[in-house]
Amino acid sequence: MRPHPGNSKLSTGSGLAAILLWSATFALARSLSEQVGALTAGASVYLLGGLCCLLALWWRKSSPGRFRKMPRRYLFGCGFLFILYTALIYSAVGLARDRVQLLEIALVNYLWPGLTVLLSVPLLGSRTGRGLLPGTALAVSGVFLVMTQGAHVSWTSFSGHLQSNPLAYLCALVAAVAWAFYSNLTRRWSAPDSGGAVELFMLATGVVLLTLRLLATEPHSWSVKVVGEVMALAAITTLAYVLWDVAMRKGNLIFVATCSYFTPLLSTLVSCAYLAVTPSPKVWIGCLLVVIGSLLSWRSVSDQPDAAATAGPAGATSA
Repeated sequence: MRPHPGNSKLSTGSGLAAILLWSATFALARSLSEQVGALTAGASVYLLGGLCCLLALWWRKSSPGRFRKMPRRYLFGCGFLFILYTALIYSAVGLARDRVQLLEIALVNYLWPGLTVLLSVPLLGSRTGRGLLPGTALAVSGVFLVMTQGAHVSWTSFSGHLQSNPLAYLCALVAAVAWAFYSNLTRRWSAPDSGGAVELFMLATGVVLLTLRLLATEPHSWSVKVVGEVMALAAITTLAYVLWDVAMRKGNLIFVATCSYFTPLLSTLVSCAYLAVTPSPKVWIGCLLVVIGSLLSWRSVSDQPDAAATAGPAGATSA
């Protein structure tokens, strides 16, 4: 794992700021999806965010040619994962049958921090201790507990609840896996001196979601509130992604990913307040299990690679 130039502490702080910003995304995304549809909401947010990013590049007189200097596997591989994650998570938000189920889907999606830490072992060569698997198991058990809403904790109640809306839960789970890969491969595949390509990823995501929107039928209920929420979510999303990209490339990945375990608690609080939802005790207990799992994972994984893993597969150098 090659050290990156720049202020590592500042980059790590960027990741923590992104976590705080992301806590508001599910609430705003659900509110928008109820009014104009999930794909319309996603396309509006990412097109606006992408255009703002390009305007910022123009304002800073940053040459578009820098994107051509970036590694192709970063541009296309991480770009694909970025688009896939966004399309899946907005689909999951739109498929949630009500706001209570949205909290469950959000918690399934928040398995990505644990998966990020877990995947850092094979992808980045991070050293692991005995607490990694128990910590990951606690996070999964938190989701399992929430998915047994209104019933005894058992596999039967879990599977029965899952079958009530399997596509929504599947989208959230695959999105979590995609983002865990993105977070690690951004560090592994990006060039330290070339910066990130979040600006392109944002705009490309908006175009893909707009294309999907043209193939679907969604409600048209635009209002001043909708416009305001689109602008707010676009600003939050754009800034959070830029900050996260900096943290993944130059910051302490393990520490930032572990702190992101606290996002379920923050997101649930914001969603409950904004959407006027009262979650059951199982939701809070599940969130706490995820947080406890984060502490175990953080203490058991170091971002210093094993000597044999530094080169990575096929002789590639880990970032």
